[in-house]
Amino acid sequence: MSRIGRTGRQSLGMLNESEDDPLSGVANLFDAAMVFAIALLLALVISYNIPELLTPEASVTIVKNPGDPNMQIIIKEMDQIQVLNMTDKIAGGQGTKMGTAYQLENGMVVYVPENATSVAS
Repeated sequence: MSRIGRTGRQSLGMLNESEDDPLSGVANLFDAAMVFAIALLLALVISYNIPELLTPEASVTIVKNPGDPNMQIIIKEMDQIQVLNMTDKIAGGQGTKMGTAYQLENGMVVYVPENATSVAS
């Protein structure tokens, strides 16, 4: 009976040692936090429906803050990313008039050069 008592005490002693260690649960918390962070990142990518950003051969154009003064256009083509910021500059300069553009009732735009010859039908 003394033998059983000793093994019982030894197992109780092992339990008491692990209960006294305050850092024993920190490793489990770190693992749980890492799994949660990865799940959150995957949910974010899926919710925005932009898995194209993760594939190198896809081309994507994103407009941030459309119509605002701080609007940005982000263009991803293959492995290059280009960011265009909105500015107050208006395209201008000197040039020559090349023709006229007309929008038809059905929405089509027709360009007529300045020196176009008329064709009788």
